Amino acid sequence: MGTEQMNYTQNRELSWLKFNQRVLEEARDETVPLLERMKFVAIFTSNLDEFFMIRVGSLFDMAHTDADTRDSRSGMTPREQLEQIFEAAAPLYKERDKTYAEIKKQLSPYGICGLDYKELEQQEKKYVKKYFKEQILPVLSPQIVDANHPFPHLLNKEIYVTANLTQKNKGSKEVHTLGLVPVPQFISDILYLPGHDIRYIRMEKVIMEYLNLVFDQYEVSEANYICVTRNADIAPDDESLEVTEDFRYLMKETLHKRRRMAVVRLETAEKLKPEMEKYFCEKFKISPKQIFRTRMPMKLSYIFSIAGDLPDSMKRSLVYPPFVPQDSCHVQDGSMMKQIRKKDILLFYPYESMNPFLRLIKEAAYDPNVLTIKITIYRLARKARLVEYLCAAAENGKEVTVLIELRARFDEQNNIEWSERMEEAGIRVIYGMEGYKVHSKICLITSRNRNDIQYITQIGTGNYNEKTAAMYTDLSLMTADPQIGRDAAEFFKNMSIGNLNGVYQNLIVSPTSLKPNILRLIDEEIAKGENGRIVMKMNSLTDVDFIEKISKASCAGVKIDLIVRGICCILPGIPGYTENIRVMSIVGRYLEHPRIFCFGTGAEQKIYIGSADMMTRNTEKRVEVACPILDKDIRNQINHYMKVMLSDNVKARVLQSDGTYRKKKASQPFIDSQAVFMEEALHAKKEAPEKRENFLQKLAGLFRG
Repeated sequence: MGTEQMNYTQNRELSWLKFNQRVLEEARDETVPLLERMKFVAIFTSNLDEFFMIRVGSLFDMAHTDADTRDSRSGMTPREQLEQIFEAAAPLYKERDKTYAEIKKQLSPYGICGLDYKELEQQEKKYVKKYFKEQILPVLSPQIVDANHPFPHLLNKEIYVTANLTQKNKGSKEVHTLGLVPVPQFISDILYLPGHDIRYIRMEKVIMEYLNLVFDQYEVSEANYICVTRNADIAPDDESLEVTEDFRYLMKETLHKRRRMAVVRLETAEKLKPEMEKYFCEKFKISPKQIFRTRMPMKLSYIFSIAGDLPDSMKRSLVYPPFVPQDSCHVQDGSMMKQIRKKDILLFYPYESMNPFLRLIKEAAYDPNVLTIKITIYRLARKARLVEYLCAAAENGKEVTVLIELRARFDEQNNIEWSERMEEAGIRVIYGMEGYKVHSKICLITSRNRNDIQYITQIGTGNYNEKTAAMYTDLSLMTADPQIGRDAAEFFKNMSIGNLNGVYQNLIVSPTSLKPNILRLIDEEIAKGENGRIVMKMNSLTDVDFIEKISKASCAGVKIDLIVRGICCILPGIPGYTENIRVMSIVGRYLEHPRIFCFGTGAEQKIYIGSADMMTRNTEKRVEVACPILDKDIRNQINHYMKVMLSDNVKARVLQSDGTYRKKKASQPFIDSQAVFMEEALHAKKEAPEKRENFLQKLAGLFRG
């Protein structure tokens, strides 16, 4: 990328930190229920953990191997990017700690109290001490660090209580030793206290309080607890793959390797004394900038179980009103295959249920005319009806092929276990392509009707994960279009023989045809000049070729709206480059996840949905599939969804030309797009068709212009 293009691009890592700041803003939003706000603090925290493990870890590797490489969007070296990240992360820690403290204080009147030991009542202290002696102390594995006890390997994201230990032997020279106590992984993160209220103390604080019982030969001082974050950005070694010829075995070895990777961050509860800071920096080979003090829990996942266990009376005040994904008004009872053969069906998760797709797979598993079921799997729930139905299909004599991506980050172990289960049932299991993750979401059912072969193809924007389908927004298209079916059959054939260069008539597939076709579709809009129109929705935008082309479209007068949830490396509103581009991000109750690409308007409009973000890793290093929307009614559906999202003035933030985000000026009517979609789903099935139509027309009136 030339230097002049630096005017309208920004660094991806710093853009991601701004996204996570938007997550934290939801935790500060007083219109969000209190425990939901605390969940956003937990999501912010887990997001930041993964960011350090993957992105910061990757930059550390680059700093050692490609130190002079410069980021094409910001011109920074890996080391310069790391310096900027540490500088940007420090204030986020303070913001998070303050937000957590405010929410915790507001939860106290509801009887939800996370306590320090000194805040416990006398009877509670007795209970905690007894519990510690009987249940915790016997299972602890404390260690001192001296000549005979080397510094141990600290596990990634596990908490260790530390202390300065001094020998009690009077008359002899004082000897200082470091004491370490791992908080056992097999005990609860928190200890609930007796009583009707939800009063609890975190386990690391209990251990910290009774270190004198753990190290009873020593004087204990400077009690603290720490947590290391290790680089988790690893990929299987291709040379090892050639030797072992067993990709599943290799992935197991790779996961073991992840446990030993270098430390990229150290979190501490208390401020470290200079000598201790120096000691840890030497042990972990880190700089003081990589040490972050936090006044809130280093693990906050227990908040989700607290929220789930609340009595109904408290839930009404502290969590979102319950919403169950609804039955789609486009789906009737009876055979899914017959319905799809009559008309394409689009499901919109989590407003609509995933059940129709699962019904389709179950029906196919038992239909005597079905010959094959083929599917790509990237992430699955721990309990998956989908796998049950696929196994049933194999046991019923269908040929079932599952292309499962074992390299789905942090889901590797789950996918290894599922692959073994499916093989046992007689399913043909194949893995992703060497050097290319298979991230596509596509399923093909092939059946015979007399002498004809018929196809039903499902293509989605999200994973076949029954748990996240109730938490992430995604689209799922089911179609019997024969041309799309033939393309899908060709796709699975190519995946089976390792061919990345397949040719398709309707589907666009990375790494070969997706990016060129998207750029071609942008060129078509450029040719229309001021009459051109582009609306796209995705999770992240980093691809340099896409950025250059979309800037060219802006200069040609094309009106461009980009809805980008996370990283966005293009800066809008830069004169001469991006003045016709608007970028917005929606962060709300559900995680925004669809990838939707709309080009043009009216009858000539072209719409694609698929699995790919406009990131170089997706367009060049992954197998992704996008599918055209050929059904007029479904195109209208998607246009409506996009119009509602573009009208959002409650949860939307608009990207400014300086890289900051601002909320829209809220005015009547207030439009929270996710709330609108929930209302639509509730009305669509329950009300008579004419009432439903009146409701939708009323809504449509809000979005004209």
